[in-house]
Amino acid sequence: MTITHTAEPAAVPSYPGLKEEYMNVRQKKLEMIEAMNRARALEPSSFVPNKLLDTLIEKLNLKNDAELCRVLEVQPPIISKIRHGKLAVGATILLRMHEKSEISIRDLKELSSTATH
Repeated sequence: MTITHTAEPAAVPSYPGLKEEYMNVRQKKLEMIEAMNRARALEPSSFVPNKLLDTLIEKLNLKNDAELCRVLEVQPPIISKIRHGKLAVGATILLRMHEKSEISIRDLKELSSTATH
């Protein structure tokens, strides 16, 4: 005995405007990426995080970034991102740097923006 299935597959519901909404979201995402890239291009290139981090390591008599992370109570990726210019020094970490090193915030800011010649 052979059973044949003659029912047609159920139609996939179509939502009016779904494709347009997807395209709008995609377009907004692309516009946001372009805006971020333009903002990055406008950032000053004088940001020198290595000078700041190296000065802190020297002042606190530390051996490396890992020890600096422990002293500042931050996760290692934070210091790594700062060192590689992927993350700016925020207010919270700047304040911790000041508290631990007793270097003035003004001096810390100057260290982070000292241009290399």
